[in-house]
Amino acid sequence: MRGRSAPTLVASPVLVGAITVLVAMISVFLAYNANSGLPFVPTYDVKAEIPGGSNLVEGNEVRLGGFRVGVVERILPGVAERGRSAKGAAEQRAIAVIDMKLDKSVEQLPVDTRIQIRPRSALGLKYISLSYGASDKTFQAGDTIPLEQSMKPIEIDEFFNIQNDEFRTNIRTVFEGYGTALSGRGNDINEVIRDLKPLLTHLEPVFRNLSDPDTELSNFFRQAGRTSAQIAPVADTYASLFKNMGITFEALSRNEDSLRGTIERLRPTLDAGVDSFPVQRPFLRDTATLSRRLLPVAIEFERSLPLVSDAFDVGAPVQAKAPILYRNTEKVFNSLEGLASNPNTLLGLSQLRRTLEVATPLVQYVAPYQTVCNYWNYYWNGLGEHVSEIVSGGTGQRSLMKSGNNTQDNRVNTTDGDRPVDVPVGVDPKTAKDQSGAALQALHGGAYGTAIDAQGNADCEVGQRGYISGPSVPGGRYAPSADPTQGGGSHVVLSVPGLSGGTYKSRELGIDNLKDVP
Repeated sequence: MRGRSAPTLVASPVLVGAITVLVAMISVFLAYNANSGLPFVPTYDVKAEIPGGSNLVEGNEVRLGGFRVGVVERILPGVAERGRSAKGAAEQRAIAVIDMKLDKSVEQLPVDTRIQIRPRSALGLKYISLSYGASDKTFQAGDTIPLEQSMKPIEIDEFFNIQNDEFRTNIRTVFEGYGTALSGRGNDINEVIRDLKPLLTHLEPVFRNLSDPDTELSNFFRQAGRTSAQIAPVADTYASLFKNMGITFEALSRNEDSLRGTIERLRPTLDAGVDSFPVQRPFLRDTATLSRRLLPVAIEFERSLPLVSDAFDVGAPVQAKAPILYRNTEKVFNSLEGLASNPNTLLGLSQLRRTLEVATPLVQYVAPYQTVCNYWNYYWNGLGEHVSEIVSGGTGQRSLMKSGNNTQDNRVNTTDGDRPVDVPVGVDPKTAKDQSGAALQALHGGAYGTAIDAQGNADCEVGQRGYISGPSVPGGRYAPSADPTQGGGSHVVLSVPGLSGGTYKSRELGIDNLKDVP
């Protein structure tokens, strides 16, 4: 007897329909989210800062080496620091920040990986292109590729925006000019292409040298920019220079034979110059070293030249009078020449040498004792005061000779005085006169200083002997005279109070009093 068969899956239409609807819904869900990555698939998520959205949309591909490695999940606005203003404040700019979901196969991107937005079609569709870096350090999941490692492309609409009417007219003129210039010149073009090979061969070492960092080509352009900035204020002068150069070249072109000869000799001249470069290199190197060492001198010149200029302003009038000085100096040297050529000069010098030989023992003996009281210096000190006092009509000596009277005893202008000259006691020395009406004299300065006092103690006065107020101090050598007609000390000041003692030599010899002198 046959049993009842078991029910099958397809036997229930409701169950078959439900499964069909479920599969369709899953297919639609997967198709809808395919651009954002399949669910339940692990990804390597990295962010990137880009200059702008550049018409990117969520779901755009991310490619590495031309192969799709992920998609753009999200695009958000952001800000980045552009730089510093003149006041030092930070300036910001708007940027875009994208979240990328990448395959696990490209995990651990180097930190120097670069990102670029590339067009996928002429209709504006874009994709992200990654350029693999070489660093050993890598981005971790969630890290951000910095802005300086991204580049925004030129959009096609931006390119077409430059194609305005003026641009198209200029392009048409350029193509027309090139067409006219190249028309019928096929052989010449072939010769140019043939000659380009040796030209490029010789240019290779030239560009190798230019690209060498030691050449400092970048510094050349920087300095060229500074030179242009310095020339800008005198641009009109340079324009006139080129105008005048055009006139000069036009004049040179009139003599074709001479110009041709100059050009023919130019090649040997340049060859000689090139040959001299290796010889000049040490000189130029030494010149550079010298210039560096002269830099402090140049700085000092800049600081000192104003003072030197003032010195020149002052010295110029003086130099104008220099010829007179030179002529007088010439007379002096002529006199010296005559003195030197005179036979008596040599005789006098010989006798002077003999005089020194004789006087040397005396000086050696007297010098230690002279230092006890240095009357040699006192003598010249007093003599200087005597002849240098300026009065109307002459020196103090001439004044004394003219004003001296012939009746007063011990007057200054006599040689037989026995005591200092003075006026009678109680008489004003400013108005005192003798019987003939001549002014009387009163000594207010010492004619000399004593080496010892009245008791024989050493009293070597040191330095200048000043004037003190009043008559001679008690115990002086000359007391006031009792004779009212003589005075004799009423107004005389001859010494400074107190004992100065001896000098170092007298103390060394133990001479403190006249009794100590052997």
